[in-house]
Amino acid sequence: MLQFGNLLAHFHLPHKASESAQKQNLKPLPTLPDFLQHVMKLTGLRKEDVHCSLRVPSQLQTAKDDINMVILTGHGIFCMDVKPWSGTVCAQNQSWHVQVKEKDQNFTNTHIEQVEDPLKAVMSKTAQLCSHLKRSGVPVHSSLFFPRVIFLSPDCKLDEELMKRREVVPYGQIDVFLRSFKEGYMGWISDALTPSWISGHLSYRQIESVRGVVRKMGTWDVMLLHGGEQLKGDYQGCQYIALDRQDTETLEFSRVKTLWALLGHVSQVTVKMYKRGPHGWLGKCLNATATIPSNTFVIFRVSGEEADAKIPAYSIHSITLSI
Repeated sequence: MLQFGNLLAHFHLPHKASESAQKQNLKPLPTLPDFLQHVMKLTGLRKEDVHCSLRVPSQLQTAKDDINMVILTGHGIFCMDVKPWSGTVCAQNQSWHVQVKEKDQNFTNTHIEQVEDPLKAVMSKTAQLCSHLKRSGVPVHSSLFFPRVIFLSPDCKLDEELMKRREVVPYGQIDVFLRSFKEGYMGWISDALTPSWISGHLSYRQIESVRGVVRKMGTWDVMLLHGGEQLKGDYQGCQYIALDRQDTETLEFSRVKTLWALLGHVSQVTVKMYKRGPHGWLGKCLNATATIPSNTFVIFRVSGEEADAKIPAYSIHSITLSI
C-alpha cells in the first residue's frame, strides 16, 4: 500500500518531458477544464454531448483507460486526448521523442524524453469504446469514430510527418478544428433525423442510445490536496465515513482548531458531505457531516497504480466522487 510521502510521483500533472519547459513560460497552459470551456464556447454543443475523462472498460471489464474528451455528434463520435507538451516532437518507431531546451543564465541544456505513442494510445481507447458500445447493445460502425490528439502549447513543434496525420491537431489549428463542429452542426442535426442507412451517419435514435451508455460509464474520482496537488483514481473508503456514492458528490475536509489540539492531543478534521445534483438557492445541499481524527487514513487507488494509497485526512482539501 502506497504511503502519502511516496505520492509526489503520482500526481496527475503534465509529462515531465514538457514540465521544465513550461516553467519558463509566464503564461500557464490551459488545463482540461479550461479547454472544456473553450470547446463549449466555440462549438455551441450541448453539455450532454461532451464528456471529460471518460473511463472505457476493456472486454474483460478490467482495464479502464480514460479518454480526455468524447464529443457526440450526428457526424460521428470524436475521441480526443489532450497534451500540454512543449518542445520538438517526432515519432520514432513505436514511441515518440520530445526534445526540450532548458535555458539558464549561462547555458542551454537540451534533453530528449521518450514517451508512449499518443496516437496509438487514443486509437486503442477509441476501439475499446466502439467495442463497449457494441457489448452494451448499441453497435456503431468503426468508421464513425474519430480519434484525435490535441496539443495545447504554442511551444510544441511537431515534425512534418506528424503534421500530415489527420488525427493530430496542433495548437495553431485548434480553433479551426473546434469551429468545424459549429459550422457543421445544422448538417449533423439533419443527419441525426435521417435514417443512418441513408446518411451513413448516426441517427437520432443511435445518438440517444450512445448517450445512455456513456452516462453510465463514469469518470474518475478526484482528490484535491492542500497546496493544489490533484490525484485522480478511485476513492476506496475511510473507517469513520459512511456514504452513498449515488447520493453524495463531494466531500470537503476542514481542519478543526481546538484547545485540546494545542495541548498536544490529536487534532480533528470535519468532513462535510454534499448531495449529488444541482445546487439550491443557498448553494450545495449538505447531506451529512462527520468529525474524524486528523491522522485518519483515507484509502485511495491512484489511477495507474496497482496498490491503494493511504492519505492522511489533514492533507486533503476535497474529494469529488464520480457515479
